Amino acid sequence: MSPRIMVVEDDDLIRDSLVEVLEDQGYEVLSASNGRQAFELLQTAPLPALILLDLMMPVLDGRGFRELQQGDPRLAGIPVVVLTAYREIDTEGMSAAAMLRKPVALKTLLETVRRYCAAA
Repeated sequence: MSPRIMVVEDDDLIRDSLVEVLEDQGYEVLSASNGRQAFELLQTAPLPALILLDLMMPVLDGRGFRELQQGDPRLAGIPVVVLTAYREIDTEGMSAAAMLRKPVALKTLLETVRRYCAAA
């Protein structure tokens, strides 16, 4: 069975591109357009090995999603890779496994995903 990854990104083009690239690599991919939708999906969907998380989103941003995730014992252990376009961002308290700056080089993204999915 292929590792499952969740992509949480409000930009449709970026989200769809990430999903396509990851599926082409053999991953099963869940996607959500904001943190609230992602958290609700995690309540019913099979759990992913990794979450790729944008920070700035409507409805519930990445930081708010992380608070909910960390507060849920069933979800807290899923590693999160933060994707952000911001140069200066405070990720203190988020306990992200890694942070990648947009635009993310495809090679860097895939190496990061492989590393954390292999550990899962």
